[in-house]
Amino acid sequence: MPGKTRKTIASVAVLATLGLGGATYVQASGRDDEGTASGPAAKSATAAALKVTGGGEVNAVERDSEKGATWEVEITKRDGSTVDVRLGAKYETVAVDSDSEDGGEE
Repeated sequence: MPGKTRKTIASVAVLATLGLGGATYVQASGRDDEGTASGPAAKSATAAALKVTGGGEVNAVERDSEKGATWEVEITKRDGSTVDVRLGAKYETVAVDSDSEDGGEE
């Protein structure tokens, strides 16, 4: 049994190390509530935000709770201005905020 116990302990240690490494990767890659989101839901948020702005370049997609939103998508519009499109859980527009120095709303 001692050999089996050692293998079990070694396996648990490896899994724990991988788990901690995975948590570090999530933090480093910013894929948490404060960073860039990815996956099918983030793609849906991106599509909805681009529809609101009439196109542009997506700079960031994040989970958001400001102004009752679920998503925030930062977009540089074709005219060069940057906006934060805040979307609800069903990808409906909650707010479109200017992301310029003056902090105004559109």
